[in-house]
Amino acid sequence: MTGGGNAPLVGILMGSDSDLPVMEEAFTVLDAYEVPYEVKILSAHRSPKATSGYAATAAERGIRVLIAGAGWAAHLAGVVASETILPVIGVPIDSSPLKGMDSLLATVQMPPGIPVATMAIGKGGARNAALFAVQILALQDHDLAEKLRGNKRGMADEVVIQKDQKLQEYLSRRGAR
Repeated sequence: MTGGGNAPLVGILMGSDSDLPVMEEAFTVLDAYEVPYEVKILSAHRSPKATSGYAATAAERGIRVLIAGAGWAAHLAGVVASETILPVIGVPIDSSPLKGMDSLLATVQMPPGIPVATMAIGKGGARNAALFAVQILALQDHDLAEKLRGNKRGMADEVVIQKDQKLQEYLSRRGAR
């Protein structure tokens, strides 16, 4: 699957189709920023050769950032990072009896020389992984950088102006000072 219509700049990998409800958050963000991406199911444990091959050829196919979401032992991001010099962003998925703590530790505790940027467990992590990928791409794309700046301003306006205004109205109704 490819999102965005043009040649993909971001590769999104997940260890299983059961990871899709979490990783869809990344699709939503990339779609909003109009960043083309491709999505694959590859497993560090069940399809190690295919996973290594994908990672080793990603840059020559135009991919600039990789996002890898996996649960349980969650070695996907590390295996991918071992095969490429592209930035790899790991998303621990809360699919195991340990509620993602095992995935978090497996993703974040990489040996020296194999860096993986690790996000939070679950949907928020997938969302931030996509935003981080957009930020990396924006280093060389002025239009994308402007979209990010606009989004940051919008978040600030929402919190500072709208939410604070609602709070002040609420406090005023209560008679608080």
